Amino acid sequence: MALNVTDLRNGTFYKEGKDIFLVLTYEHVKTGRGSGNIKVKVRNIRTGSVVEKSFITGARVDEADVEKKKAQFLYKDGETFNFMDPASFEQFSLSAPVLGDQAKYLKDGLEVILIVGEGEALGLELPMSLVYEITETGPEEKGNTVSNVFKEAVLDNGLVVRVPMFMKVGEKVKVDTRSGEYIERVK
Repeated sequence: MALNVTDLRNGTFYKEGKDIFLVLTYEHVKTGRGSGNIKVKVRNIRTGSVVEKSFITGARVDEADVEKKKAQFLYKDGETFNFMDPASFEQFSLSAPVLGDQAKYLKDGLEVILIVGEGEALGLELPMSLVYEITETGPEEKGNTVSNVFKEAVLDNGLVVRVPMFMKVGEKVKVDTRSGEYIERVK
């Protein structure tokens, strides 16, 4: 089914040839007397590369046949990450280049949204924030509260995050999966 380029909002999937793209940003630009242009920044789901594309108003693209499924992260096997649909027990795998930076947030049993198209896993959506436990950090320091002072901490999945000076080993922290930054302490 053809899709008008003016419908390419953030989060929309479309197809060009064999490639499936996810729209990251959408901008409608109209200059002077001419027709408008649609500028989109898209991620190729299969390769993970991000590119900018431009279309004239009225152009059409093919709608991608993708669905989102709940899945659970099982394990990492070399450069392959394996997931399972908890309802059908069907297993899917994604390669490290396709996951990119998302791979560092995965831990055993984590529930994610898997993007599936044409019988194969194309990508995944992580929750906005995840909770991890601090396994290693510098000494706890009190005082010096005039400004926010941070130290590095290693989390239970190997991720390194900057946390406030008062945080200790064994405490849980919430991390933003979009930026990789500390959000808050979890009790």
